[in-house]
Amino acid sequence: MTHPLGNPPSKIIAVHLNYPSRAKERGRAPSQPSYFLKPPSSLSGTKEAIIRPEGCELLGFEGEIALVIGSRAQHVTPEDGWSYVRWVTAANDAGVYDLRYADSGSNVRSKGADGFTPIGPRLLDARELDPAALQLRTWVNSELVQDDTSDTLLFPFGQLVADLSRLVTLEPGDVILTGTPAGASVVSPGDLVEVEVSGGGLSTGRLRNPIAAGPALDPYGAMPRVGPAEREAAYGSAYIPEPLLGKEIEDGLRSVAVATLSAQLRKRGLPHMSIDGVRPTQPGTGMVGVAHTLRYLPLREDLFQKYGNDMNAQKRAIEELRPGQILVMDARRDTSAGTLGDILALRAQQRGAAGVVTDGGLRDSAAVTDLGLPVYHGGEHPSVLGRRHVPWDTGVPIACGGALVQPGDLLVGDADGVVVVPPELAGELIADCREQEAQERFITEQVRAGHGIEGLYPLGPQWREAYKQWRKQHDVGGESL
Repeated sequence: MTHPLGNPPSKIIAVHLNYPSRAKERGRAPSQPSYFLKPPSSLSGTKEAIIRPEGCELLGFEGEIALVIGSRAQHVTPEDGWSYVRWVTAANDAGVYDLRYADSGSNVRSKGADGFTPIGPRLLDARELDPAALQLRTWVNSELVQDDTSDTLLFPFGQLVADLSRLVTLEPGDVILTGTPAGASVVSPGDLVEVEVSGGGLSTGRLRNPIAAGPALDPYGAMPRVGPAEREAAYGSAYIPEPLLGKEIEDGLRSVAVATLSAQLRKRGLPHMSIDGVRPTQPGTGMVGVAHTLRYLPLREDLFQKYGNDMNAQKRAIEELRPGQILVMDARRDTSAGTLGDILALRAQQRGAAGVVTDGGLRDSAAVTDLGLPVYHGGEHPSVLGRRHVPWDTGVPIACGGALVQPGDLLVGDADGVVVVPPELAGELIADCREQEAQERFITEQVRAGHGIEGLYPLGPQWREAYKQWRKQHDVGGESL
């Protein structure tokens, strides 16, 4: 494309992390900005296709605010940094995560391809804008997926210009991509990505770029390669290590009852681990997963306008879900408004969620039940979220049904309810639960045979030898008494 100032820039500099919402997704908050370079040949304009090479799976989009430098900047101060910006426009920092492994952080191949930096369609005069009052929005196939404002930035625009100018001379026409907020993810051929920057009554208009399939890369160098880390990075969430909920732990937790887990937690001085007041849509289906949290605050109409609309925390929480996670909602046990409906439940299911737990209300309960996704809720209610709640934030410790739930806690549910399991206790809890349930099966058989419960329930010394023999006959594993 023709550069907005008539000539290609000498450089395009991109910031890695700058929005708190994105930092939360990544699981880290940098103390200083970090950067990478994109070649000027990666520039393109609105309506130009972003090409995903054949063999690549993870083409990511990142809506960003782009700054175009207007005058030579060397050793400027943060207070003066904004004065060196001439234009502001919308940008899409596209890239293929399939090649990310090959360049050890430089992103040359993954983000430097021709057409991977579309900007436009209009330039906004920076002199007419408040740098702390810009809004960035991104749509995929007309669905709003990113919505954030420049007043939240970890590193304001003036600081970025000053920081870079300490060592790198910024020339007129240079472009700075200032980071992307939460919601950046993966698109496929046939999708349409649109990005808009607005502020002070001005708008860039929507930067529109269709995604198209391209030919395979010539086999002269690194070829596409995808693993769990690449997928997690591409889809926008902090990576959950596999050992946190490996198959052995998951199978073990599924093999024991919630009531038994609750009893064993109580023995360890943890009597408040049950999520009270919730009931399942699928009583016969167990649920095991890793907690991802969402917090609602009481309705305040003026704040709902800012926090409750568009890509709010509720929708972001759904889009942040990863396979095996359980979305846990803190609705302050207020069941007089829905906190989940059929469309968001379907999306959670499509994201691979292991279930949803809310101590608030459930809308569209029949449709949600028909999905087959385990959902625990405080009660049915037809009202929408905005009657009682403001979706506030995600990925923070919350209270759900009286229990404190941290991101990364394990949750186990069955017909009796839901219990929170600290990950570090899971292994020993499984072993002790299996022993307790073996004893209870033995006791049940004795009661059916007509024995009284004195000295039997709980298992007393006079029954221990009989229990040991019963274990051997029934080939029950675990430690004996």
